[in-house]
Amino acid sequence: MDTESKEKATLSAFLAAQRASVLAIVDGLDARSLTTPVLPSGWTPLGLIEHLGHAERYWFQEVVTGGAEPLPWTDGDAPLTTPRAPEVVFAFYEDQCRRSDAVIARTPLSALPKGRLPDMMGDEVSDLRGIVLHLVEETARHAGHLDIVRELLDGRTGLGPR
Repeated sequence: MDTESKEKATLSAFLAAQRASVLAIVDGLDARSLTTPVLPSGWTPLGLIEHLGHAERYWFQEVVTGGAEPLPWTDGDAPLTTPRAPEVVFAFYEDQCRRSDAVIARTPLSALPKGRLPDMMGDEVSDLRGIVLHLVEETARHAGHLDIVRELLDGRTGLGPR
């Protein structure tokens, strides 16, 4: 395996581990818990999962490849909430992750984005490598948020992939 393939496999494994953590943390929550805001900011676990799907879509499709198919819905009014059913949101998230993995597989790590990068990112994210690292960081940060909310919802801690 060449150096690029090894690095891509490592980055992909870290991203997959964070995605698995997110799903493991919310595993077993019913629809009511998934749609219950626990913190004063009002976001819900399901809304955060949908947000992560949008992040995958934005970074890998819109930024890396320069375009994404339109979504069949508009976003809700409140940030990080969703009117969609859990099965719709989880299917969306898993589909976006699969699409992201396909982009990663066919794109060199040093490839420059074809879409516009947000100004706030500066030089931090200038190629696919940086975008994958950014998604690892964003997914891990939100997994931590979900960890805390899960503990507040039902007292469970230490959840994650086994």
